[in-house]
Amino acid sequence: MLSCWRLTPTLCLSSRHRSGFYCRTASVQSHVNQNNNGEEKKMKKIVIVGSGWAGLGAAHHLCKQGFDVKVVDDGNGFGSPDDVCIQGFWYPYQNIFSLVDELGIKPFTNWMKSVLYSEGGLEVEFPIFQDLPQLPTPLGTLFYTQFNRVPLVDRLTSLALLAAVIDFDNTDVAWKKYDSITARELFKQFGCSERLYRDVIGPLLQVGLFAPAEQCSAAATLGILYYFILAHQKNFDLVWCRGMLKEKIFEPWMDFMRTRDCEFLDDRKVTDFLLNEETGCISEVVCGKEKYNADAVILAAGISTLQELVKNSAALCTREEFLKVSNLSCIDIISVKLRFDKKVRANKCLIRNIFSTFSFINFTNEQVNIPNASNACSGFGDSFAWTFFDLNQIYDEHKDDPVTVLQADFYHANELLPLKDEHVLTKVMSCLSKCIEGFDTATVTDKQIRRFPKFLTHYFPGSYKYMMRGSTSFPNLFMAGDWITTRHGSWSQEKSYVTGLEAANRVVDYLEDGSFAKIIPVEEDEAHIETFRNLNRRFNEIREQVPLSNYFLQ
Repeated sequence: MLSCWRLTPTLCLSSRHRSGFYCRTASVQSHVNQNNNGEEKKMKKIVIVGSGWAGLGAAHHLCKQGFDVKVVDDGNGFGSPDDVCIQGFWYPYQNIFSLVDELGIKPFTNWMKSVLYSEGGLEVEFPIFQDLPQLPTPLGTLFYTQFNRVPLVDRLTSLALLAAVIDFDNTDVAWKKYDSITARELFKQFGCSERLYRDVIGPLLQVGLFAPAEQCSAAATLGILYYFILAHQKNFDLVWCRGMLKEKIFEPWMDFMRTRDCEFLDDRKVTDFLLNEETGCISEVVCGKEKYNADAVILAAGISTLQELVKNSAALCTREEFLKVSNLSCIDIISVKLRFDKKVRANKCLIRNIFSTFSFINFTNEQVNIPNASNACSGFGDSFAWTFFDLNQIYDEHKDDPVTVLQADFYHANELLPLKDEHVLTKVMSCLSKCIEGFDTATVTDKQIRRFPKFLTHYFPGSYKYMMRGSTSFPNLFMAGDWITTRHGSWSQEKSYVTGLEAANRVVDYLEDGSFAKIIPVEEDEAHIETFRNLNRRFNEIREQVPLSNYFLQ
């Protein structure tokens, strides 16, 4: 289904290119077990800490190169770091789509529409953009997106933001320039209307970056807006996994790697690293009373897990880049899965515009099922954002259920985390009823409430300077994850997977063995955006030559 629009892969090399290295085409078996004289060669040992998209991505490539790969779970269970909330897979996730093609699995739904609710009702309906005539960005997004309540004059105030989008080119300079201000300040500076910010942009950001806009970095805001919405019209199209990620993707993926002798260490937790004082390299990974030799190590753990590890590690706590991680923070999540006593239905017109005042709308009693599988919500007078999903439309196991099965995921759920289950359920039902009236008369027959404190990355203003790079001060220790700095340009699951491949490439480069992973780059800027960015760079270069240009606070 997805292979028909695959982008051309390119070879992503490490910043340190070794002399005379080339990508070999010899079979893995002969490459690993024999040297040039036909003698057996000792396999080099790689230990990977973390088993989400980043950790498994690195393991996938390295075990294909014939390395002795061991994957140690980071304490949450294999695959579980990326199986907490229901997450979409957007059109630009080309590397992940390439992976599932390689595995020969079909885990995704067809392309699906999505909507945004605010406390005023249904705000925005997003079509399947690739089915519509392609317009230069951002015209397609503005023209084809159905805004049910926000007037055109308010929507047009967003165009001024294009200047910041052009200026933010994902470079280190751009991140440092915009990371110190909040998303709210950014939109205020560029003249966004109060209504557009309150009812559309703010809620979208709260779902995308998991925190209120006044707590989000402007750099991260520009990054996700461009990647998911503005770079190309079709980028906001998305599919969903037709079941739990662990079952549909991670388990068959791990089975594939087991055929390449990749070892997954259950019930282990990394507690420290042993340092070879002579080489300055990590020589062993310590898991309690067990130790594992390592020629190279990849840390693909989340921020909170790494913070705990740094506190307990005699090796990591001596390095500044790891100590800086203590300044980062994470966001709480609550995930609620509900089963009702019937199919939840609602008035068709009220779904389309709950608080519409247009006199020509004929309110009928026609009842329909939940119209959209994916629903983002925010602005209900609370500090959290949330999404709810009709699992009858997404999960294979619920396709034929006679009752509604739904999952609601709450981000920045600080206020909900301490509540008892019955109080969480009351809050969830109140929120759902504001979006779909049929929940007023529905009864919950089964519930599953899961709490995940300090789980998602918080891109707060000023956080960029504490984020880690892919390489570290340890020559053989490399980093991967959605919070690791990369110039690839992707976000979320795709970024995690890409940084895993980048870490694998750094291992290949460091050990001077194996072939580099092919990483599909993000699609190039549209011609007019590229032209404006080139002009903007030249203007900035000229401005820097002006005396006192850097004297004033930027």
